[in-house]
Amino acid sequence: MEKISFNEFKKADLRVGKIKAVKEHPKADKLLILDISLGKGEHDIQLVAGLKNHYKENELIGKKVIIVKNLEPVVLRGIESQGMLLAAEFQDKISLLTVDKNIETGAKVE
Repeated sequence: MEKISFNEFKKADLRVGKIKAVKEHPKADKLLILDISLGKGEHDIQLVAGLKNHYKENELIGKKVIIVKNLEPVVLRGIESQGMLLAAEFQDKISLLTVDKNIETGAKVE
């Protein structure tokens, strides 16, 4: 895998986001549409993520996750995703990257 410089890595705006709402994607079997709060002074964003086979909707609501805020938006099966949710994948299992302590929504990850 190609190495990147620390300065390139710093370009990623990683934040703590809180999942406010989840709904099924109307045109995809594996995708969910997530409404993510980034806290005071920030507008909520919408993410599309391939989590349907790994999490139930009620398991996701209220979870604080790590997102890439400044990723260019992309349209996935007709729905705009305005960032990316970070997750680990191993042997067909997905685990969301979360925070282990009570930290403010919108906090910058450094």
